[in-house]
Amino acid sequence: MTGAPRLVATDLDGTLLDAHGRVSARTRGVLDALDARGVPVVFTTGRPVRWMEELWDAVGGHGLAICSNGGIVYDVARRAVRDVSVVPREVGLELAERVRRAVPGTSFAVEHTSGWAREDAFPRHPDDRDSRRGTWESIYTDDVVKVLATHPDLEAEDFWRRVEDAVGDLVTTTWSSSFALVEISAAGVTKATTLAVVAEELGLDAGDVVAFGDMPNDLPMLEWAGTSYAMANAHATVREVADHLAPRHDEDGVAVVLTELFDLPR
Repeated sequence: MTGAPRLVATDLDGTLLDAHGRVSARTRGVLDALDARGVPVVFTTGRPVRWMEELWDAVGGHGLAICSNGGIVYDVARRAVRDVSVVPREVGLELAERVRRAVPGTSFAVEHTSGWAREDAFPRHPDDRDSRRGTWESIYTDDVVKVLATHPDLEAEDFWRRVEDAVGDLVTTTWSSSFALVEISAAGVTKATTLAVVAEELGLDAGDVVAFGDMPNDLPMLEWAGTSYAMANAHATVREVADHLAPRHDEDGVAVVLTELFDLPR
């Protein structure tokens, strides 16, 4: 990359957000400074749209965010889903059958454009009052953007590898949790593929982008971006792939790096 980046892409939890899951005052100041310069900052997160409401005012004037690991492009200004990449129903039904056969004890939930739904066996969640529950066939709608698979006994990485072996030819699998939760998107859909589309719309390519992340679901984005940073608290695989290491998320690591890259006031 020659000169300062022209687009900033950053994961949220464990990356941009502090230990309390908030945008710190320091980080907010840096985001505001970039917005004033017309530099787009695109949040690229595994979070569903419903978990983003308190963060939208930090996105800046460009008004786009990538949610559900690339499954959704959200127009912040309009508070509307702009683009979706769905996991087709027939694929969802087949992947569940394959995973149950390969990893007995797995249960599933879905994120769709307007909420989420879970099988009865899927662990309860604070969002439960807003969810639908039932059989896999009854909860699988046509607008599913992410499938969640979990197991009560296996370690996170072991479970992901087993799921990947079972359905990796059918969908894209990844993980970003400390427990056995696999996140499943449509085939070929990642944060990177959706970010590439957003960048192209802005007349930019990978060489114009700096990206930040901390977990395996960030790996495709960090590999694609012209310049990449793993947080000091990142998973080992992320630190191995990234070009550079940023300070920890709870030390405002993204803000520290952006201040240097853009020569912002300290």
